Amino acid sequence: MPSIRLADLAQQLDAKVQGDGDIIITGIASIHSASSEHITFLSDSRYRESLAGCKAGAVILTQADLPYYNKTALVVSNPYVTYARMAQIMDTTPAPDQDIARSAVIAADVKLGRQVSVGPNAVIESGVRLGDNVTIGAGCFIGKGTVIGANSRLWANITVYHGVEIGRGCLIQSGTVIGADGFGYANDAGEWIKIPQLGRVKIGDHVEIGACTTIDRGALDDTIIGNGVIIDNQCQIAHNVIIGDNTAVAGGAIMGGSLKVGRYCMIGGGSVVKGHMEICDKVSVTGMGMVMRPISESGVYSSGIPLQPNKIWRKTATLVMNIGEMNKRLRAIERKIEKTDDDLKP
Repeated sequence: MPSIRLADLAQQLDAKVQGDGDIIITGIASIHSASSEHITFLSDSRYRESLAGCKAGAVILTQADLPYYNKTALVVSNPYVTYARMAQIMDTTPAPDQDIARSAVIAADVKLGRQVSVGPNAVIESGVRLGDNVTIGAGCFIGKGTVIGANSRLWANITVYHGVEIGRGCLIQSGTVIGADGFGYANDAGEWIKIPQLGRVKIGDHVEIGACTTIDRGALDDTIIGNGVIIDNQCQIAHNVIIGDNTAVAGGAIMGGSLKVGRYCMIGGGSVVKGHMEICDKVSVTGMGMVMRPISESGVYSSGIPLQPNKIWRKTATLVMNIGEMNKRLRAIERKIEKTDDDLKP
């Protein structure tokens, strides 16, 4: 990790130095493991007591938390956002090679922008257009007619099928598959008849997609991922899904076909969202959520039973399994009470 003078780092982060600005920072660490050459951050005032034993060279915190720390600090309004920007400054991810590997297979009519990098054993088919500063990692496959915007980066072993559009400044992690056939079949007297998927996948600008995620192409219309969307690892996005701008999808989420998700939504990890319906803007679904109906009002939604000790969970499960019978008995009691009340009326 590169070293940097604290005052210089503060200038880049628009932070105020409290203490010694000449400290040299060589790394970022958690508040519990940081040493004198590290910088750390406090993003939640509930953990102020951690500051007492902190050995970091500097801590990023708010003005409200500053009185609880008497050593060198960077004072900002949002420590977690500042940490994210600082991590970008001190990122140790290797820069891609700025060349075309000899073992790459590139069709004669492919249009390459300036300073494009293509890794070993990558295959780029006919009609592909790559913008300036695009990076295609080792072992990637880019199908016919695909367009990838400037400054987008694909890590190793990514498969992009034909006719896909990827916007500018996107980051796609290894193992992801974009544009595979959606799960489209018609049943003819017990025999499954495949429906060719004729749509595409269109991905907006500044989208990030995690490792081993699958985004299916549309059946007729396109599957669309809006600008600024972030999708975690191992997610399944089915055909004709539309995800609105700046929505976040956590790991292992599954989205059924023809689902429309609004802008600024958050879909928790392991959630399952039924297809052929709509979720409005600014909806948060907590982890393991099962969304089976449309959501038309913004807010936070949850489902499922939180973790319990096994003995208690067994009792809970028994009650749930018998809830139908319990409901019948309750309604019978209510009817008897109503009849009694009617008999007592003058």
